[in-house]
Amino acid sequence: VPDQPRILTVHAHPDDEASKGAGTIARYADHGARAVLVCCTGGEEGDILNPALDVPEIRENLHQVRRDELDNASKIIGYHQLHWLGYRDSGMPDSEANQHPECFATAELDEAVGRLVKVIRAERPQVIITYGDDQRGYPHPDHLMVHDISVPAFERAGDPSWYPEHGEPWQPSKMYYSTWSKARLMAVHEGMLRLRGESPFDQAWLDRPGQDHRITTKLDVGEFLWARTGALKAHATQVDPTEPWWFGLDDDQLREVYPYEDWILARSLVGVPAEGEVEDDLFAGLRHPVISGG
Repeated sequence: VPDQPRILTVHAHPDDEASKGAGTIARYADHGARAVLVCCTGGEEGDILNPALDVPEIRENLHQVRRDELDNASKIIGYHQLHWLGYRDSGMPDSEANQHPECFATAELDEAVGRLVKVIRAERPQVIITYGDDQRGYPHPDHLMVHDISVPAFERAGDPSWYPEHGEPWQPSKMYYSTWSKARLMAVHEGMLRLRGESPFDQAWLDRPGQDHRITTKLDVGEFLWARTGALKAHATQVDPTEPWWFGLDDDQLREVYPYEDWILARSLVGVPAEGEVEDDLFAGLRHPVISGG
């Protein structure tokens, strides 16, 4: 559909799409946008964090199990298409998995960018969501690589001199970074103390510096928090359904304490918000805003 709003998100592993922006994507899908998910790795190095599923038949087939979980989670959120970039999970920093010849973190950069450009040209999104340039809080090699390929892919997708074998050029209009909001952490922490009497966030988490001063865009996704909850639970091997870290507040309680998802506008070919202005639509400035003002 030529004028259809289209949004593409780039994630490192199965389950990242559930914890980073599921409500935002669900809201846009509900408003008629085409939502596309790119997952760069198969998540082979993920631990089985749900004790009920830590059994030999799952451990031996974890690669396929995680693919199936992502397929289910993406449908819950409302993604219309899932693309696998085709790399192997690189594991945590300084782990043996970092040396695997097929791991994402050591992939040849131009080749990896080309794979993402191919998807961008096929899907033609106006908006791309990826990981930020400041990941000091969680410097996972694959998360760093997501950023490293997304920025040049945004630039090269519209340049016919790059990867002519990967389709007709298409220039996205805006790129956003996901970000860790200190305001959200504190709101959830205080809400859990008030409603549960305890919080899983220790002092190290509370002292962690935020990037709230960089936030340019805030979306109210209170009506779509079910997407986060459902998608997380779909990753049954990775997410313990009794874990208060994820589920200490139910959707209604979370909506009460902090119903927003926060973003940083990193690239825009259609203007930027005025100083002090906070966007409420990732498609702001485009020909057809999607949810601005409500």
